[in-house]
This record gives sequence, structure tokens and C-alpha cells, in this order.
Amino acid sequence: MIIGILLIILGVIGIAMGMIMFGDIGIACIVGALAALLSGIGFIFTNRKIKKLNKKSG
Repeated sequence: MIIGILLIILGVIGIAMGMIMFGDIGIACIVGALAALLSGIGFIFTNRKIKKLNKKSG
């Protein structure tokens, strides 16, 4: 859960920084930030599903 939150924060900061940058470097920064953002969201969804499965089996 903590990793997911940190990745989302990193993604938002990276997108903001990518908007400030010029040219190809800005695009690369935004792409990397989007990857971090999507990974963070995936970590949080996976954590919720694992907790739900543990409640059903336990």
C-alpha cells in the first residue's frame, strides 16, 4: 500500500515536471511519470483484492 501511494505521488510530481520541460525530455518525463502512476494504481488495486481474498478464505 505504501509503495502504491509513493508511486502515485511520484507520478503526479513527474507529470508536473514534464509539463515544465521542453522537447523530447519533457515527453520522456511524462511517459515515465505515467508508468509510475499506473503502477501505483495497480499496486493499490492488487492490495485491496488480496485483502478481500484473505477475508473470504479466513
